[in-house]
Amino acid sequence: MNDLDEFDQKLLLALTQDANLSAGALGRQLGLSQPATWRRIKRLQDSGVIAGRRLDLDREKLGFGVTVFLGIKLATKGRVSLDDFERAVSAIPEVQTVEHVLGMYDYRLRVTARDIADFERVLRRRVMTLPGVGDVEANVLLSEERRPGPLG
Repeated sequence: MNDLDEFDQKLLLALTQDANLSAGALGRQLGLSQPATWRRIKRLQDSGVIAGRRLDLDREKLGFGVTVFLGIKLATKGRVSLDDFERAVSAIPEVQTVEHVLGMYDYRLRVTARDIADFERVLRRRVMTLPGVGDVEANVLLSEERRPGPLG
């Protein structure tokens, strides 16, 4: 869907900043009526532009103070299917995202843990025992800045 007008773009930008805004509040921000805003949101959902709304949790307040990005290179391509690896890694609750990438590594994982000792436990007991895991590189997240994306 490439026929996004100025209102659609502003609406999407506002929703990326606060997905809880009502159609009435969004309409007031954009100078549209509540029904017109609701119809636009519905059209964007039906077309797949808006794929869902997510809850943004404060990991630190929940006791997860460490985020680590892992680069995983599979050692046994062909012997272990990508589906087997993805199924196994997706079952680890500390793994927040699994990205199949092109480059030095085959996968990039975002792992959250309570502290470094907890991360080491996850790495040794869960990640390193996954089918086909070869080289692993870890990068600890120091800080993060949220960007609104391609509309901002």
